[in-house]
Amino acid sequence: MPNFMVSPFDRPITRKTPPPPNDQDPGSEDFALPTSGWAAMFRGARGQCPRCNDAKLFIRFLKPVAICPRCLQDWMHQQADDFPAYVSILLTGHIMAPIIIALIRDTPLSLAALAAIIVPLMLALMIGFLQPAKGAIIALQWWLGMHGFERERPAPEASDRKA
Repeated sequence: MPNFMVSPFDRPITRKTPPPPNDQDPGSEDFALPTSGWAAMFRGARGQCPRCNDAKLFIRFLKPVAICPRCLQDWMHQQADDFPAYVSILLTGHIMAPIIIALIRDTPLSLAALAAIIVPLMLALMIGFLQPAKGAIIALQWWLGMHGFERERPAPEASDRKA
């Protein structure tokens, strides 16, 4: 039976990755884990791997990599679903509300002119917030150990340990 959930655009992208410098193991632990959930979310929002901050988190606009080539973290556990869209709409609404109120109250623009300003700006903001929101949500899921992710924290420094 054919799988109707697979499209021609879902074929795996095969790229040859160069070997790591100095013949190091790609999964070696020479990277710094984020110190907080906010730091992990910031890494994810920038489109970087929240665990190692060296590799890209997305291979396409909203499709995360299966496995990070740098730290070998499996990102297939993520279940961001529709939450990034909700975050994007929430942020866009909070940014656009005062702009719309100011445009309507303070300018004598026609309805068509207002629509010509507001609609493209809202679309640009919503699409612009979508990938950073998804990256931050994936990072938060990883940080909290949700959906099969292993919860990891940086090792405490020697000065933080009690003697």
